[in-house]
Amino acid sequence: MPSDLSLRSLLGSSSLPPNEARILMAHILEKHYALPRSALLSRDDMALEVQALAHWKELESKRLDGEPIAYLIGKRGFHNIELQVAPDVLIPRAETELLVDIGLKEIARLTDNQKMVKVLDLGTGSGAIALALTHEASNISVTATDQSLDALAIARSNAHYLELENRVCFAQGNWYEAISKNDVFDIILSNPPYIANHDPHLTQGDLRFEPLSALTDHSTGLTCLETIIFGAKAHLNTEGLLAVEHGFDQSEAVVELMRTAQLKDIQIHLDLAGHNRVVSGRK
Repeated sequence: MPSDLSLRSLLGSSSLPPNEARILMAHILEKHYALPRSALLSRDDMALEVQALAHWKELESKRLDGEPIAYLIGKRGFHNIELQVAPDVLIPRAETELLVDIGLKEIARLTDNQKMVKVLDLGTGSGAIALALTHEASNISVTATDQSLDALAIARSNAHYLELENRVCFAQGNWYEAISKNDVFDIILSNPPYIANHDPHLTQGDLRFEPLSALTDHSTGLTCLETIIFGAKAHLNTEGLLAVEHGFDQSEAVVELMRTAQLKDIQIHLDLAGHNRVVSGRK
């Protein structure tokens, strides 16, 4: 450990990539001193006190061991909101913002025709999709489901933090089992587990620390997608939209599932990296 315990020295001597070190140090400053991120520059000669220094070394060590930054600081930005995250839920990713954008476009299309648009978010995790939509659109009624009670607790906490708890209904259960057989929606969105069992990516990077049940179906990677797609028609209004996220190499299989389920207007949507990421279809 350097004898100089200033922010400048600690960041300069860290083995972490500079951007990661700054994110973690900004968290230390916020938590221990209620200082903004700008203090990394404006007060870079500031020395950390004992407790803050110990916390910094703990976070630095855990990140060097590979633990995701989002779990270490307990939050992640998503679309236009900030979400609390923990190892009980998948870390929201930029690719999934595509589902939110598709949902918002459909909400805008429907706004002229009806007062309230009904949306179902299957497998909500941290509440990312449901809360991002609710934050952006005032004319929607959102139901968000998850099989995990721990995940739902985090989603509810995020809804409270964002002051959206009165606008989202949370329900526990496995996919459509969480809702009534008679419930129908204008839009169904889902980012289900779609990584195949034994895929090497599950033992690499951040995925090593994320909940396995949110990543893989313990099978081909398509079983959850199949359940969602084949069950959609019973819970969609006429012309209702289903959109699901999938792996970069699964679009053809997902399109075929939607065709088999007799959905129409099937479309493939690209993420910002240019990969096939979402397939949508209508009842």
